[in-house]
Amino acid sequence: MTTLSPPTKGSGVAVSSRDSRPGEPSGRRRPLRALKPGPTADAGGAALYRRWWLPWLWMSPAIIGVTAFGVYPFLNTLLLSFTDAKPLGGAASFVGLDNYTRLLGDSDFWLATRNSVLYAVIVVPLMVLLPLMLAVLVEKNLPGIGFFRSAFYTPVLASSVVVGLSWQWLLSDHGLVNTWLQKAHIIRSAIPFLSDSWLILLCAMGLTLWKGLGWYMIFYLAALGNVPKELHEAAAVDGAGPVRRFWHVTMPGVRTSMMLVGTLTGIGSLRVFTEIYMLGGATGGPGGADRTLPFYIRDVALDPLTGNAGYGSAVSVALFVLTLGLTLLAQRLTKEDES
Repeated sequence: MTTLSPPTKGSGVAVSSRDSRPGEPSGRRRPLRALKPGPTADAGGAALYRRWWLPWLWMSPAIIGVTAFGVYPFLNTLLLSFTDAKPLGGAASFVGLDNYTRLLGDSDFWLATRNSVLYAVIVVPLMVLLPLMLAVLVEKNLPGIGFFRSAFYTPVLASSVVVGLSWQWLLSDHGLVNTWLQKAHIIRSAIPFLSDSWLILLCAMGLTLWKGLGWYMIFYLAALGNVPKELHEAAAVDGAGPVRRFWHVTMPGVRTSMMLVGTLTGIGSLRVFTEIYMLGGATGGPGGADRTLPFYIRDVALDPLTGNAGYGSAVSVALFVLTLGLTLLAQRLTKEDES
């Protein structure tokens, strides 16, 4: 068995007498041989990682998923918008720009567009400010504050269908709200929350706000943690009250998060469907007066008897253009704010 001793400066490795060659004195140090560079396991691994196709191999699952569930449906919808395809399949004919020409003169389409834009105009500012104010209220670590944080977040966990059914029970003519108001002699007859077109739209906005407050409150709680406390202390020393500190310190500190919340809420408002369906029924309010663009797409494209998938695809493209315009506007505002 070979016994190695620590190497000494300027000499080789000391070996035992059993490692000495015949004729050499016992204990003589054999000079070290220079190591020659050669292929090793690490060098081979590094060469493998330098191959051009390997990053594409790692990204292939994501590329396949995005192509199958994002790019292909979009291109297929764009292609269908130039045809008269039926929802149940069958031969489709190329109709050129007829669907888009019909779109411009369709009053139901413009009514749905008005509802969607109105939904976004009212909901987005409230959804940007109310969760921020809520986050400021529950930001401090006070005894029992966890209960309020959980209570505000609970609606986020509930299904939209369950929330819609609960609001139906609350707002119907014989629901809890009307019954309580009548027993308190505040109103004489029931308020038509679920039968008046404007009230349905406002109630749907309220449902969206109620369900989304807790979610965006979490966004702002994370952002508020990055606002330096020294700024609040300096403003307080200068005599600024809570309102001025909120306006001049808190809001500038979370401005990026506000832009993000505004963009996400705007896109979500243009895609709202469940709230209108649960409160306004399958027709989307009396005479379809509360239909939004996704609701209208379902009506014109998916009806098995009278539906027109080609025209519904044209409406979908219009919704995409509207959403893209809103997103680009938000990005432009963000860049101007950063500059």
